[in-house]
Amino acid sequence: MKLSKKVIAAVMAAMMLFSLTACGGNSSTPASSTDDAAPAADTSNDEAAVVDEAADDAEQAAQEAADSAAAAVGEGGNIGVCIYKFDDAFMTTYRNALQEILEGKGYTVTFMDGKNDQAEQNNQINNFIAQGVDALIINPVMTSAADQIIATVKDAGVPTVLINREPTAEQMSAYDKLVYVGCDARQSGTMQGELILDTVNKGDINGDGKVSYIMIQGDPENIDAQYRTEFSVKALTDAGIEVEELDLQRGDWDRNKGQEIAQNDLAKFGDEIEVVFCNNDDMAIGALQAIQAAGRTVNEDIYLVGVDALDAALNEVANGNMTGTVLNDAKGQAEGAVAAMEELLGGKTYASGEQSIYVDYVKVTPDNVTDFQ
Repeated sequence: MKLSKKVIAAVMAAMMLFSLTACGGNSSTPASSTDDAAPAADTSNDEAAVVDEAADDAEQAAQEAADSAAAAVGEGGNIGVCIYKFDDAFMTTYRNALQEILEGKGYTVTFMDGKNDQAEQNNQINNFIAQGVDALIINPVMTSAADQIIATVKDAGVPTVLINREPTAEQMSAYDKLVYVGCDARQSGTMQGELILDTVNKGDINGDGKVSYIMIQGDPENIDAQYRTEFSVKALTDAGIEVEELDLQRGDWDRNKGQEIAQNDLAKFGDEIEVVFCNNDDMAIGALQAIQAAGRTVNEDIYLVGVDALDAALNEVANGNMTGTVLNDAKGQAEGAVAAMEELLGGKTYASGEQSIYVDYVKVTPDNVTDFQ
């Protein structure tokens, strides 16, 4: 816990009071020079009592200053949270969960919108450090900026939790007061593939012996997008299914871009498209709009899967308009992030190779969707 300058000054003043009083106890008054003066009284016991009383006062003042310091930062302290952009649907859910948990525990928390601009977020991190926050929770704009972010928080000695976008283990090993809390995106990709394998024809709607798909990817620089893209298809090939990639386009996690990509691909490839893989639900909902506009029917002549289990996507799964999604547990990750932050504030350090904490994904289908609504 960091003490404010005002509190530190109070503690120092109390200690100076104690020091000066103790030194004053050694002074004495010169004896009278007259021959018939009465013998000087022994005042050593009185002076000792004064010193003891002053020491007690100084100790009490120091304790009051320490108590004031604790009160100044609340139960847990001042926390800075950097989100890559506020208008991301999943990160809005995550941010709300973080705010509820942190404020419920008595923390003072400030959220900053990175506006999908890494330079902007770097400035926000530096400002938080200059303000003397006790800990940082950072959702990086760019995974490739991890080295710079880690170097910055390490130089400042600020305990830091990274969320949602995972650096490499080697990058994180540079700082032992750093931890990542999130999900293993390979698992989410695998589950997307399993959702297709669980359909009656394993995704091969036209019966030509292969699954022809389009992939609407988030940000190809993002490790989650990379793993979801790779492992959704790998689940099919590992099961012995032949696949054909008709198109792979970057959708930047955005609903409108998902709609645009799906619309263009449906116009180009038509009935050849049997499966639409989307790296997140927002893009999947955009793709659904294009599918419906093209006169196609999900779960009859085309399959559609996403990731996150947003409320809107859960409704579409329940209504039969999405084949399924994968729960990206925002609340569970928020709880894990705060728990890890509190351990760091308590002095815990993390060894290399032990700095990633994962929360499991869950497949969501029409059979279990009500469990999540």
